[in-house]
Amino acid sequence: MTPLFETLIDAVDLRSLLSSGAAVVVLDSGFDLFDPAAGDRAYAAGHLPGALRADLDRDLSGAKTGRNGRHPLPARELFAVTAGRWGIAPGVQVVVYDDQGASFAARAWWMLRWIGHRAVAVLDGGRGAWVAAGGPLETGVVEPRPAARPYPIADGGAPTIDADALQSALHRLCIVDARAGERFRGEVEPLDPVAGHIPGARHRFFRDNLAADGRFKPAVVLRAEFEALAVPADRVVHQCGSGVTACHNLLAMEHAGLAGSVLYPGSWSEWCADPARPVARG
Repeated sequence: MTPLFETLIDAVDLRSLLSSGAAVVVLDSGFDLFDPAAGDRAYAAGHLPGALRADLDRDLSGAKTGRNGRHPLPARELFAVTAGRWGIAPGVQVVVYDDQGASFAARAWWMLRWIGHRAVAVLDGGRGAWVAAGGPLETGVVEPRPAARPYPIADGGAPTIDADALQSALHRLCIVDARAGERFRGEVEPLDPVAGHIPGARHRFFRDNLAADGRFKPAVVLRAEFEALAVPADRVVHQCGSGVTACHNLLAMEHAGLAGSVLYPGSWSEWCADPARPVARG
């Protein structure tokens, strides 16, 4: 029986999986917040064999209102249609990768779990690890072979919390902010109109989950680091600038065996859009 990968998969295992003939959907989620077309260009120049594009703006975000953050979630029903268009059905192994330290792959990973799909993993080390392991690249665009219907949404997927519920429970929850330290402290803010962080939030830059080679740290190391930072996982809420790199910390905790934490999808870009919400700095 083909094993299912639910957090990370290394390049060697992915090569074996693809050569086994198992049903696998590979998604390229490369992106650049400051150059949104960069992911498409990189994909066209060279992607994993058979990989489909999973673009942050087109596929992994919903409509913006000016008050719901820079990358709001689409309705689950709409994302289920997208997953079906990619050929994803229950039991099909999905592997997501990027070339940005899994910062965008983790968002796609989390969203598939959000609709109830468990057989999804991030390629540890991304495209660079694939090439280093001798994996080939293809050019051009791969057209999806859609599933017969939208993905059948399952209850019990990855949970979320909204801004009002978070604000009313600030004193009971442990908020973990995945942004770079200077943004968390409010020293700079290149993307949102207000600098700072949610009062009481703790800081865990998502790149601290990675070793020097760009792969995730061993699970035992991640577990020790998160246990030193946060209270039990079921009281942890993850956020970042727009609900993207927060998923990196969620993935790291899951890989470390610390399941049950929650995403605040709107994150800082939604929080600071309401001037009535409190802001902390430093």
